[in-house]
Amino acid sequence: MKQRAKSKLSCRERLDILLDEGSFQEWDMFVEHRAVDFGMEKQKIPGDGVVTGYGKINEKLVYVFSQDFTVFGGSLSEAHAEKICKVMDHAVRNGAPLIGLNDSGGARIQEGVVSLGGYAEVFQRNVLASGVVPQISLVMGPCAGGAVYSPAMTDFIFMVEDSSYMFVTGPEVVKTVTPEEVTAEELGGASTPSRKSGVADLTFKNDAEALLMTREFLSYLPQNNQSKSPTVSTKDPIEREEPSLDKLVPEDPAKPYDIKDVIYKVADDGEFFEIQPNYAQNIVIGFTRLNGTTIGVVANQPLVLAGCLDIDASIKGGRFIRFCDAFNIPILTLVDVPGFMPGTSQEYGGIIKHGAKLLFAYAEATVPKVTLITRKAYGGAYDVMSSKHIRGDINFAWPSAEIAVMGPKGAVEIIFRGDIGDEEKIEKRTEEYRTKFANPFIAASRGYIDDIFLPHKTRGKLYHPHEHLKNKTQKNYKIHTATKVFQALRIFVSKEITELIYGLIAAAKVLIDTELSAEEVAKKAIQVASDICVFTNNNIQIEKI
Repeated sequence: MKQRAKSKLSCRERLDILLDEGSFQEWDMFVEHRAVDFGMEKQKIPGDGVVTGYGKINEKLVYVFSQDFTVFGGSLSEAHAEKICKVMDHAVRNGAPLIGLNDSGGARIQEGVVSLGGYAEVFQRNVLASGVVPQISLVMGPCAGGAVYSPAMTDFIFMVEDSSYMFVTGPEVVKTVTPEEVTAEELGGASTPSRKSGVADLTFKNDAEALLMTREFLSYLPQNNQSKSPTVSTKDPIEREEPSLDKLVPEDPAKPYDIKDVIYKVADDGEFFEIQPNYAQNIVIGFTRLNGTTIGVVANQPLVLAGCLDIDASIKGGRFIRFCDAFNIPILTLVDVPGFMPGTSQEYGGIIKHGAKLLFAYAEATVPKVTLITRKAYGGAYDVMSSKHIRGDINFAWPSAEIAVMGPKGAVEIIFRGDIGDEEKIEKRTEEYRTKFANPFIAASRGYIDDIFLPHKTRGKLYHPHEHLKNKTQKNYKIHTATKVFQALRIFVSKEITELIYGLIAAAKVLIDTELSAEEVAKKAIQVASDICVFTNNNIQIEKI
């Protein structure tokens, strides 16, 4: 009744909404806890506070667990953890998304360190599943203490307004340890993780909305890291033109506009599933489709901080890019960025290190990357936002694009310091600089921009590169080579130790050819060793371990 009073659904009602009708198959319904202290031997409830199993969402397999707050406050015991770990193992083994419906007060105090060990077992599996299958956490009630760390390691966190909370220590503990008084809502209510800390990706008004939107969200994601970006049918013509885009960017470079207008007008049927809409709003991230295929969108937002990159925006964008890269989702980048945010708060907060996370994510990504510069692309921010120089596959620009080291006025005031104070001269120099440098044609003449086109043609222009890049293969050779070395070591380790030493030396000589398989590396290495008389038998046979 207390749950109903808070407008919360039961753990099984949640599963009924989330999963396709009749598809849920429950496991471990009769599992009970094993605790005997504090009278727990007399309080045993089948299922032990969590419902686990698998089902389907839009006819696709998913693994789920749903915690029951009415049983021991949803607290995690050894048996409770084992049930969750079982579905996590199966999700990874069978390559299907894992969805956790979290509603828990934390570790079960009556079980002490055993319950803490259970949490650690869950955490370990979160790590092993990361980048292998999509992991989604729905926080649908309290999520405190150790309970917050598992959602934090998943790919996305959705929360319910007025009924869900996330915090490491609750208000009572905060008050005890510090003089600070704070309510549960202020400390970890849905608005705090989604707006202030960026811990939560989306919030919803109630349980039902959260579950239904999760169903929609899953349609954008592949099943696992071996699947291609999913495709659905659409009747939206790919060559559709949008004349309104020609007037979107103001003539005055200081005036803002909403970059989301570009996304909505270019996307299939005007649909865009935005992630973290209330956090670091100077960058926009989310999923859309072009000709039915899911793509991830990263876009500077001129409406907020003029689109400048700051610490929060860099972390937000970098994490999203790495998710897309892990799950083979192509990335579309829309650029209108005057640079990185200046100021002591940014420098003291580590903008150098955090800004590099965005740069690293783009440079590391091997999925198709298409970039469109709509207006400003200044300084290092030009490089960072999926430029050609960090393996952007196809880079476009509208005629309104300004690509330069900095804005025309700032550049002129540095180059022509002696003219400062003479407004007429400065204005003339600024216009001259803008004409010579603040345009996309210089970059295009160098091959840094592949094409410049009028905005109304954008949808078709963006689709065609994604179409021809759909079978793209690209490797990060340092990672790739390290993997080959490890695999080659496993092959050599079956030989005599002296052969191993000479074999490793020989392997090192051939590893420069990173396209070789581990088996081929081993074979070639042994051949080299044979040639220098380490082995006398040229009849080479490789056995895999």
